[in-house]
Order: sequence, then C-alpha cells, then structure tokens
Amino acid sequence: MLQYVCGKLFGKRKIAPNLSPSKTLEGFVGGVALSTLIGASLFWITPFTFWQAGLIALCLNLLGFLGGIVMSAIKRDRGVKDWGHMIEGHGGMLDRLDSVCFAAPIFLRIVHYWWGV
Repeated sequence: MLQYVCGKLFGKRKIAPNLSPSKTLEGFVGGVALSTLIGASLFWITPFTFWQAGLIALCLNLLGFLGGIVMSAIKRDRGVKDWGHMIEGHGGMLDRLDSVCFAAPIFLRIVHYWWGV
C-alpha cells in the first residue's frame, strides 16, 4: 500500500512497464523504506529486536515486490490484467495476495529456522 501511495505522489520512472505499468522506482523505494521503518518500529510486539524486525521487514518488502512482479508476468502471459473484478480498480481478491505468494513462505522460514519460534 505504501508503494502505491509513494508511487502516486512521487512516481515518475517506471520499473517494469510491460509487466506492471503503474509500478515506479520512486514508489518502490519510498514504499520499501517506509514499510521497513514501520516494521522495525513495531518490534516491541514481536520477539525480535529493533534491528531484527527491520531486517525481516526489509526482506519481506523486497520479496513482496518481487511476488507482485512475478504474478503480473504470469497474468500477462495468460492474457489477463486481473484475477477478477471484485474490487473496483484493484481487480479481484487474489490480486491482493500477489505479494504474499513470495513473502509468506520466506517469513515462515526466517522465523522458524533463525529463531526457532
């Protein structure tokens, strides 16, 4: 969501215009930076330190972006723009989960193997 907001406010340079024409470099950098800061700031409700929470948040933000790009590539390959039409301007419910496809399994592995939680 922060990548979207930063992209709308500051976005000028497209990252992958053929796959996802609305994604911009400014949106990517601003969104990753802000959401990493928010993730690190919420360390106090997790078993992690500030730096650990920040590192996890950074990894998940980068993987979330990659998940969105890969899922966009799959959709373009299949000749569709969105997985549905449930949410006006945003596609279907599955479109909201594009970034989770990459980020969730990595989060599980980081937490399970690094901290044994």
